Amino acid sequence: MEAYLLLAAAVFGINLLPAFGPPTWAVLVLFHLNGDYWLPGLVVVGAVCAASGRLVLAMVTRRLGKRLPARWRVNAEAAGERLAANRGRSLAGLALFAVSPVPSAQLFEAAGLMSVRLLPLTAAFFAGRTVSYTVYSKTADTLSETDTGETLLASITSPWGVVLQVAMLVGIVLLGRVDWGHVGRERPVA
Repeated sequence: MEAYLLLAAAVFGINLLPAFGPPTWAVLVLFHLNGDYWLPGLVVVGAVCAASGRLVLAMVTRRLGKRLPARWRVNAEAAGERLAANRGRSLAGLALFAVSPVPSAQLFEAAGLMSVRLLPLTAAFFAGRTVSYTVYSKTADTLSETDTGETLLASITSPWGVVLQVAMLVGIVLLGRVDWGHVGRERPVA
C-alpha cells in the first residue's frame, strides 16, 4: 500500500507542473520496473492521479486567469464558447484530450483559461491515459532500467521536447491575444 501511495503522490505531483514535467507514462514504467506493482493497479492509480493533477492544474489556472487583463480573459472565454458551440469541435476537443501526444499540461491550462467544462475533458483524458499507460507498462518489461532512466531524462531535456513545450506555452499566450469573438465572422460593409 505504501508503494502505491508513493506512486500516487509522484504522478499527482508531476501532473500539477505547468510545463517541463516528465511524461507520466515514463514515470509509471520506472515504477513498474523498479517495484512490485500489480499492472492494473499501477495503471488505474496512474490514470486517476494524472487526471486529478491535470484537473487541479486547470482549476488553478482558471483562478489565476482572473488576474489577467480583461481583454485577454474575454478573448480566451470567446475561444471556449466557440469550441463549445459546435458539437464537432467539442468532440474533437474531447478526442484531443483523450489521445493527444502533445503535452497535456498546456491543454489543461488552456481549458482552464477558456472556461470550458473541465470534467468531460478530464474524463476523456482519464480514458485515453488508461489505454496508453497499459500499453506502455506492458511493453516496459522489454526495457532495461537504464533505458527507462535515459528515456525519462531525454523526455525532459531533448531539444524537440523543449521546443514543443515552449511552443505550447506560446500558444496559450496567443489564445488570449486573438479576438475569437470576431475570427471567421464577416465584417459589416460600411
